[in-house]
Amino acid sequence: MCKMCMLLALVVVIFSAGCATQQQFLDSNQNMAIQTVMGRAQFEMNCQELAPVIISREVIQPALQGPWVQGIQRAEYTVGMSGCGKRATFVVICPEGGSGCYSTGSGPFHNWQQ
Repeated sequence: MCKMCMLLALVVVIFSAGCATQQQFLDSNQNMAIQTVMGRAQFEMNCQELAPVIISREVIQPALQGPWVQGIQRAEYTVGMSGCGKRATFVVICPEGGSGCYSTGSGPFHNWQQ
């Protein structure tokens, strides 16, 4: 029974360490994500005085995972921008191990209603 308790404790430690790592990954990329969307929003909204708001942030797991294939984990931020009487929402992706982030624009990636 003690071996089972040790195994359970080990699993809990491993999962909690993974959560801390994901939070650190999100924290470390958040400023770069805001700067990335700031440039795009200033251009698209024709406004230099913008205020960013992080609406959501999460770590997206790779679509391909297996013993021989590993995809790239990504931090995804939804950032709301407001200024000059305008508001817009942007999605920013920051790949793990990459040197920057990219803004994917606003709205859903696919319109499933059509």
